[in-house]
Amino acid sequence: MRALIWLIGIFALAVGVAMIAGLNDGYVLVVLSPWRAQISLNFFVVVLVVGVLLVHLLLRLLTRTLALPARVARWRERRRREKADNALHGAINAFFEGRFSQALKLASTAYATSARAGMAALVAARAAHALQDEERYQEWLGHAAEQGKDSEVARLMTEAELAIDSRRFDVAAARLQTLREGGHKHIAMLRLESRVAQALGRWEELIHIVRQLRKHKALSEEQAAPKLRRGHLERMKQLAADPPALAAYWKGIPAEELQDRVLVERALALMARAGHAVLVRRHTERLLDERWDSALARLYACCAGSADDAGVCLQKAEGWLEQHAQDGGLLFALGQLCTRAELWGKAQSYLEASLKLAPAVDTHLALAHLFETLERPQDAQPHYRAAAEMVAGGTA
Repeated sequence: MRALIWLIGIFALAVGVAMIAGLNDGYVLVVLSPWRAQISLNFFVVVLVVGVLLVHLLLRLLTRTLALPARVARWRERRRREKADNALHGAINAFFEGRFSQALKLASTAYATSARAGMAALVAARAAHALQDEERYQEWLGHAAEQGKDSEVARLMTEAELAIDSRRFDVAAARLQTLREGGHKHIAMLRLESRVAQALGRWEELIHIVRQLRKHKALSEEQAAPKLRRGHLERMKQLAADPPALAAYWKGIPAEELQDRVLVERALALMARAGHAVLVRRHTERLLDERWDSALARLYACCAGSADDAGVCLQKAEGWLEQHAQDGGLLFALGQLCTRAELWGKAQSYLEASLKLAPAVDTHLALAHLFETLERPQDAQPHYRAAAEMVAGGTA
């Protein structure tokens, strides 16, 4: 339809020009003494238009001819860049396919000819690292460093990641510190920092980083919980020789992180040895009230720091006994609490009941120690032997 409209327009224009030319009887007089030339105005207009077009075409031809060397140079440069980009693309593809030798070769070609020399050098460095060629790895890292600020962040991230893979955590920490000082802070960097902090035993730093990753949805609650648990437990072990500092640290753990039952279970013994069993008791009681756990109930025995505490814990545990009368872990805790409160008869009955339901080494030892306290060594000896046999059987 568009072509038809154009065709009709051209014919209409031609008809209009022909009509105007037919009505035009003017002429043009050209005088160049001693000659005179007279031509029609229509012919003069045609000659003028054709002459202008010819001059325009000649000027364009001259311009293009003069610009030809520059155009050829630009074409060659464009071809060179295309070849270099193809080499870089091939290097990246070969690297992810696991063809590291080919990736190193193509990246070397791209580095020599591409405007993306920094990226090519980093691909070559990664390929050399995968080939365990330390000399060429360091060489290509040097080439990447020569590219200046444009590829500095990528280079430092690459160095940190590959240093972690090689278990050179001090080097990785130095590179990540340089990035942090430069104001960089993103998810990939935080992930690397968490691995370095865990490897170097920087537990408070690990906890801080994991909380950031969880905040930014880079870690789910299920993924963050084991890392936070390990960080807290390892830091508490470091503080075990300083009971006030340990108590302050425990109080500083957010309530949502104390929902981790495994964390509370493993912290019980640490806190009890430091004399802070009371601090853990309310968390243990809350968790048991929410959902019963025989293993956690067994550890409730550690929540009494003194005879008075044992009496309070005993009341709470006997309340649970109404619903969990056949729980060996709870019976063991009751026996230990009764021993702490010097209720010898009840302690013996609870421990023997626990032993019938769930035989365990620590139950035998608790009974043996109870009989030793009561000066009944003949009754303690069978439990020592039973405990030793269970340990030997477990080792075998």
